[in-house]
Amino acid sequence: MTAQHSTRTAFIPNWPARIGWILLAIYVVWAAGQLDVTWTRLVDGLSAGQKFLGRMFPPNFSAEKVEMITKGLLESIQIAVIATVIGISLSLPIGLLAARNLMPQWIVWPTRALIAVCRSFHEVVIAIIFVKAVGFGAIAGIGALVVGSIGFISKLFAEAIEEISPKQVEAVRASGAGFFGVLIYGVIPQVFSRFLGFASYQFDSNLRHSTMIGIVGAGGIGGSLFSAFQRFDYDFVCAILLSIIALIIVAEIFSNYVRALFNDNLALLDYLRNRRVAKLSREKSAALGAS
Repeated sequence: MTAQHSTRTAFIPNWPARIGWILLAIYVVWAAGQLDVTWTRLVDGLSAGQKFLGRMFPPNFSAEKVEMITKGLLESIQIAVIATVIGISLSLPIGLLAARNLMPQWIVWPTRALIAVCRSFHEVVIAIIFVKAVGFGAIAGIGALVVGSIGFISKLFAEAIEEISPKQVEAVRASGAGFFGVLIYGVIPQVFSRFLGFASYQFDSNLRHSTMIGIVGAGGIGGSLFSAFQRFDYDFVCAILLSIIALIIVAEIFSNYVRALFNDNLALLDYLRNRRVAKLSREKSAALGAS
């Protein structure tokens, strides 16, 4: 009696996926042709970019320019802080109303529609609308970033609430707590750390956007940057860009410390000590790996 062996294919070909990848590649090539993306234009662009970078260095950090940069950066920071505080304050109730495990559907879906509207447009587009509505200045930038903050924080906060454990909520509710008691003792403690991360990220995002919306007249350092480009003052442009990079790095360090302060109750010296220990540990691991 001869044993019959059935042959099996180790990797079954997924023809729909292969066809999809082929169609995607064809579309990319076709879209590049429609947009006139050619190798010649890329080479010419690199050559022009080299000349542009040559005109940017060395950056112009004269006393007059430093004063303009400082004034613009301070205004950008103020716009970002105010917009973040107002946006987070409004996002908390909106996120709660959008959570499907807490609210009825007739409240959830209109709230989610509002969040979708806030997320539909980039902050620069919203800033243009606010500039047309209230005029030039920081108030237009604050309004634009508040709308963007609501669209981002509310969505993430609602999704975080929908992922909480219902056991803690049921335990608080069984103790006789009302709706607000359930929120304070059953919902907020489960999402506080995540919400803190959302808030710190949104502050970073608002800080970056606050340096950009000034291009359309909504306040901040972006106005000075746009004016420098128009004057072909490229060494001043370089100084502004370097200042913005330094500001974002400082804001990132500050956000990390705030998260450590609330999550681990770390003082500033403890936080810096832990960062130093982590850096030394990485260097030691790298040295062992190299050896």
